[in-house]
Amino acid sequence: MSRSDAPVLVERSQLGRRRAYAAVLRLNRPDQLNAIDWDMLRALDRAVDDVAADPSVRCVLVTGAGRAFSAGGDLAKYVTLQRDPVAFPRFVEELHDTFGRLRRLPVPAIALVNGVTAAGGLELVLNCDFAIVARSATIGDGHLNFGQMGGGGVLTLLPRAVGRERAAELIFSGRFLSADEAVGWGLANRAVDDDQLLPTGLELARGIAEKSALGVANAKEVLQSVWADNGPESAGLRLERERNAVYCLTSHDAPEGLQAFAEKRRPRFKGQ
Repeated sequence: MSRSDAPVLVERSQLGRRRAYAAVLRLNRPDQLNAIDWDMLRALDRAVDDVAADPSVRCVLVTGAGRAFSAGGDLAKYVTLQRDPVAFPRFVEELHDTFGRLRRLPVPAIALVNGVTAAGGLELVLNCDFAIVARSATIGDGHLNFGQMGGGGVLTLLPRAVGRERAAELIFSGRFLSADEAVGWGLANRAVDDDQLLPTGLELARGIAEKSALGVANAKEVLQSVWADNGPESAGLRLERERNAVYCLTSHDAPEGLQAFAEKRRPRFKGQ
């Protein structure tokens, strides 16, 4: 457990199996609607370091404290930061690197969108594998509402998530989607009652923890690589075929899963 005033809280929740946990990363500047400044960004980077080094963590849940997931970059601090031609580009570069690490983790990263989500908050959601949204949440881009433009990934990732036309509407209008609209547009997989957001995330994490950690890691890497490269279908199919062969022919867990099926028992995966 992180100290309560840290800009990002890291909590571990046991998933019903010995040495299997979900790591809950909670953005923790509730009075500023979890606006992202350098301290929060670097705290998130350290939290990802902590998760990546712990093989007992089987899923990452990203959420916010208070009534916001994240309202995006800290505009009050941007007044100074955006005048610095060295520091501001470096901040945006670090934001890309830190958010992108969620896509490169060997475990699923799920956004639990608990409230107001805008600009950099939306970009953080887009770097997770998928999102669950609370019914009270609202999601938009909002950069142009304050004379800004997306730079943390929304202009690239949002069209891939919802299509170019819908992304253009959300970016140019500056409007916010309701939870049900976010699901309808494909930004979130489902909407749940506010008090069920974390329990739903933990339920998903428990199911993930029952799978082979090695199988999950391989599946995520191929899925993310093919999606991110956006290359020819043939290249994606070749990568999938090659990774499938290596995993199925060399791992402990693939034949163990088949043996367990044949013997009508629970598999004993080792993540190897």
